[in-house]
Amino acid sequence: MTINKSIRVTFPASEKIYINGAINKVRVGMRQITLNDTQTVDNAGTVSYKPNTPLIVYDTSGPYSDPKISSLLQTGIPRIREEWCKRRKDIVPITPLVYKAKEGKNITQLSYAKRRIITPEMEYVAIRESQHIESLGLKSYITPDFVRKEIAAGRAVIPANINHPELEPMIIGSKFLVKVNVPMYTTSSASPIEGELEKMIRNCKWGADSFIDLSRSGDIATAQNSYLKNCPVPIGSIPLYEAFQQAGEEVAALNWEVYRNTLIEQAERGIDFVVVHAALLQAHIDKTLPRLTGIASPAGLLMAEWIHHHQKENFLYTHFEELCDILRQYDVTLVIGNSLGAGSIYDAGDSAYYAELKTKGKLTDIARENLIQTIVEGPDCLPMNKMEEEMKEQQYTCRQAPYFIYGPLTTDISYGYDHIASAIGAAQMASLGASLIGCVMPTCHDLPAINKEEYRTAIHTHKIAAHAADVAKGHPGAQARDNALSKARIEQRYKDFCHLAIDPEKALLAYKNKIKEKE
Repeated sequence: MTINKSIRVTFPASEKIYINGAINKVRVGMRQITLNDTQTVDNAGTVSYKPNTPLIVYDTSGPYSDPKISSLLQTGIPRIREEWCKRRKDIVPITPLVYKAKEGKNITQLSYAKRRIITPEMEYVAIRESQHIESLGLKSYITPDFVRKEIAAGRAVIPANINHPELEPMIIGSKFLVKVNVPMYTTSSASPIEGELEKMIRNCKWGADSFIDLSRSGDIATAQNSYLKNCPVPIGSIPLYEAFQQAGEEVAALNWEVYRNTLIEQAERGIDFVVVHAALLQAHIDKTLPRLTGIASPAGLLMAEWIHHHQKENFLYTHFEELCDILRQYDVTLVIGNSLGAGSIYDAGDSAYYAELKTKGKLTDIARENLIQTIVEGPDCLPMNKMEEEMKEQQYTCRQAPYFIYGPLTTDISYGYDHIASAIGAAQMASLGASLIGCVMPTCHDLPAINKEEYRTAIHTHKIAAHAADVAKGHPGAQARDNALSKARIEQRYKDFCHLAIDPEKALLAYKNKIKEKE
């Protein structure tokens, strides 16, 4: 496969800037929005102008928005972390450009944090999270050492496989900006990878903080390799899907050995986080019998079928320590998957869900003992009146591990508008402490057929939900963009108003159409 194409991302009235670290040699990319001067007229009719300080915002577009960097899909983007990882002298090459930990060495961000080491990744995310609000006369509590302490306590993670050096580090935790995760798919072996890469880069421009590959067919390995070398944000996966494919899509042939080999292959490709459905136990399955919608998670249903067929305990649970040992060698972040989350509002918060949650807490403890960065996945459907109780229970049971939720959908009747029902739930759960929200599409049951505009709408809808939660939590500088936009509006600087919007291009188009209507 040869892809000889360069892709460039642009934003109105914006430029790519870099802020240097003081501890490690890091250059953190940001987007700086240029603002017009404020115009005032005194009583004598004299016009004067006062400059407005440019606003610096978090940027997920990576090198694609830097005109000085070549972004050729065939060669991939710059491997900015490779030198950081080699500098630590605790990794060895397996093959050219593929690494693992040296024998007896622990290379996870959690292990470094517990040893009081501030890594380049920690300093990078500290600078990135603060968005240089010092230029506005504000202060941020998010220092490199604050980041280190949150990771050491297990309350935050930096998903950053050593084999994904193209990654610009980001952090997931309740004390940091709420992040949005976007699904990606490889639909078939004939699917043109160039188109999928362009889609991925567009989604980065629109604000995707991370991706999860939900592919169940096609050449998953080739697709993931292409995604990773061209992606500036973390990419996760559900290894069970590829393992099932490797087993000929036969439940009888699926076992730990097949899964183990798949997990190692994905770790060596550079997958940053894996969703592992290890908390579903044999004893939990009968608890789903009274449900209206049964086991809704495809991965959870597959594991339940495996348990029923083999009449054995979940092999991901029985081999959990060995699984941790694999993840530790590459610093792959573990997401303890949600197998028994409700598929409807009726089933939300039932005994099956809370039985699995109790097991998630146990596995979180084991993972932390093995120095594995750990996230816990929460429910997909949850009515608003149950959210606070569910969040408190999760935080208590899983010892404040970062929480990843898809939505949750707050009603079942939103088909065609599922992104809105999801964003309502996401904003509330994130304000209560959820760290990573999954981007639900308008028609979430037709995932492989998602078009460009559906992605755009869904991502921006969830970015608004995330930002609303950041404002509610009082994140440093979260309201600065709102204030700058409101100031531009009252001063009738309408182009600035559009440039500061969550989707500046769409805002400018709406403004131009409004002007035409008045003419």
